[in-house]
This record gives sequence, structure tokens and C-alpha cells, in this order.
Amino acid sequence: MVDHGWVIRRKELSDDEGEFVRPLLREPLRGRRRLGDRTVLNGIVWKFRTGTAWRDVPERYGP
Repeated sequence: MVDHGWVIRRKELSDDEGEFVRPLLREPLRGRRRLGDRTVLNGIVWKFRTGTAWRDVPERYGP
């Protein structure tokens, strides 16, 4: 693998996939500011691509 200064995370959304789903996500109308949608989606994708339990999803994806 060639290091271009960025990390390739195989179990997360690619930039193209992230841009594809962006129009499908609404902005919150009220309440607390959310963690980034992409971060949360990457956590969900990571969970299903690895087959791990929800409790074992890394903390970098938020609560």
C-alpha cells in the first residue's frame, strides 16, 4: 500500500459513497448538535462489515 498522507479504512464509507448518501440525510431541526452524519454512518457500516457486537464498535464513531 502506498502512503499518500491519508488512511484507507476498508470498513468505512468511501468519499464517493459518502457523497452519494449526503442528500438523503436531513439537517436536524432542533435539539443537540449531532456528531457528524458520516462518522455515525461509518460506525454503522463498520459494525455490519465486521460482524461485531454493537458494544465492540470503536469509540471514534461516537456513543
